[in-house]
Amino acid sequence: MNQLTRRQMLAASVVAATGTTVRSGEKKPISPIDAHVHVWTPDTETFPLAEGFQKSGMNPKSFTPEELFSECKPHGVKRIVLIQMSFYKFDNSYMLHAMDKYPGVFGGVAIVDHSLSGVSKEMKRLANQKVRGFRLYANAKNTSTWATDRGVKAMWSTGADENLAMCLLADPDALPAITKMCENYPQTPVVIDHFARIGMKGAVDQKQLDQLLALSKFKTVAVKVSAYYALGKKKPPYTDLGPMILQLRDAYGADRLMWATDCPFQVQDGHSYQASIELIRDRLDFLSREEKRSILETTAEKRFFS
Repeated sequence: MNQLTRRQMLAASVVAATGTTVRSGEKKPISPIDAHVHVWTPDTETFPLAEGFQKSGMNPKSFTPEELFSECKPHGVKRIVLIQMSFYKFDNSYMLHAMDKYPGVFGGVAIVDHSLSGVSKEMKRLANQKVRGFRLYANAKNTSTWATDRGVKAMWSTGADENLAMCLLADPDALPAITKMCENYPQTPVVIDHFARIGMKGAVDQKQLDQLLALSKFKTVAVKVSAYYALGKKKPPYTDLGPMILQLRDAYGADRLMWATDCPFQVQDGHSYQASIELIRDRLDFLSREEKRSILETTAEKRFFS
């Protein structure tokens, strides 16, 4: 019996993993990962909302993993990074429940209470349950105390020691403080959500973008090119965001950018899952196929599924 060539073995492995046939000479298909999604359940008896949140404030009323799958799977997205929903605050139970129910499908980003003395221990406990990042709300007010806050410092230190990312829902006015933290903790992985929300008020502010571009000097920083529904013109096909993505590609390289939708918000009010993925996959001619693979798949895979 003739031995399989390396190319044949690769094709066979792709078929086994994805069900997609790869013909001789073809490149492995991109298997996109959605790096930012929130899920929640209307079952607030089993999974109670945090103090201060009401069921009436949940919009939509339900967005379970199964409802997510109906949006993402038709577009070939089979792996997703779950971001702890603010409704639940520090109780990550529902996110962990979803990760356990669908092993291998979900990565996780948790929220922990950094005011507690045991925050480092809690991060390690969650890491044992395959959480790979921890969300921090990064606005000017919050970040003004980060450099001296014992709990925040413990989080960034543990992130460096355990290879756990600080996942920052950042506003542009927090970028100077984030820069300072990156200087103080150069080994800590950092993921900045939604372009640091540059362009939420409309046109992209180049001065703000320059601050985000400057963070590329820290090799552990990555950026999510995500939440198109909320940025710039806020209308499909979102190509007005192309120049910002081009500058980020040039500064960071595609291997430090990751695509995400921010569902369920991306599939409301005239927006769609398809329009989000098409921006990277089909509409930006300056991206090579391998750069698209990095942004759509491998950057998130290395950070959240390794």
